[in-house]
Amino acid sequence: MSTGERRRVTIADIAEEAGVSVPTVSRVLNGRMDVAPETRGRVEELLQRHEYRRRGTPKTGQASLIDLVFTDLDSPWAVEIIRGVEDVAHDFGVGVVVSAVHSRATAERRWWQNVQARASDGVILVASHLHPKLEAQLRRHPPTVVVDPAGVPTADLPTIGTTNWSGGLSATEHLIGLGHRRIAVISGPPRLQCSRARLDGYRTALDAAGIEPDENMIYQGDFYHESGFAGGQKFLALDEPPTAIFASSDQMAYGVYEAVRQQGLRVPADISIVGFDDLPEARWSSPPLTTVRQPLAEMGMLAARTLLRLVRGEEVETLRFELATQLMIRESTAPPRGA
Repeated sequence: MSTGERRRVTIADIAEEAGVSVPTVSRVLNGRMDVAPETRGRVEELLQRHEYRRRGTPKTGQASLIDLVFTDLDSPWAVEIIRGVEDVAHDFGVGVVVSAVHSRATAERRWWQNVQARASDGVILVASHLHPKLEAQLRRHPPTVVVDPAGVPTADLPTIGTTNWSGGLSATEHLIGLGHRRIAVISGPPRLQCSRARLDGYRTALDAAGIEPDENMIYQGDFYHESGFAGGQKFLALDEPPTAIFASSDQMAYGVYEAVRQQGLRVPADISIVGFDDLPEARWSSPPLTTVRQPLAEMGMLAARTLLRLVRGEEVETLRFELATQLMIRESTAPPRGA
């Protein structure tokens, strides 16, 4: 080795200096959470100081590892996005690290340190609302793509979305076309852009049909089963309950199914229900759910392809991609009783 060369630091070197085992360093590198915070911090500091980069990482322009980050992993739609990302990543021989980052500053900071330690070549953020300082770092390095942005899409990060407004519009128009006039909606969290767009589509359809919006017909959910159940109970307890409900996610639609069942009513004989997502189980529910399909797996695939292009130094044609939604009519909707 010449005097000017610098010996490549190994995991064993890091482990010895940190006073831990080699497997512990490996767990930190792979983002495992079963490491004490103090130990993790010590190892990550050494990894950064020695500019450690895992063996086998290709040179600039060729990705070997990307991070796929969610605000949470409890929803079935996350699985569909993961499937799309991994389909593309496997084709290119790229590894994928999947994680969830909640909106706590300490959690975000720890995740960012893990990304730096892993020397990830790029990041895909899904429905994430990160601290502005962290977003600013991601704009500089590594390349980042946002799927289903939580807020208004930024001007300098590629975003992958779907036509949420059109989806909410088509769901409500379908119910109006069947003859429904008392149509309720269970919306998603208002902090999410997709929730607001779906609710706006619902309102637009009512307005176009000359139906006066009723605030008693709007319930704020969170995309999960429990809030759909609570919204369904609220609507069914009204003196004049709705004849149809548009739930802004399939999971909330299933919650409404249960609320209807507990009241001794039937779908769609007593009330029609439309969901949003078209998760795989939608066609197997009883009755099969009419829903707005958003192409979740395709969104993941497009995000992965876009990110790999950025890693290779290529330019993308646009920073805003929107994939089309499609209304899938099944057996949970019918004309109102007596129509």
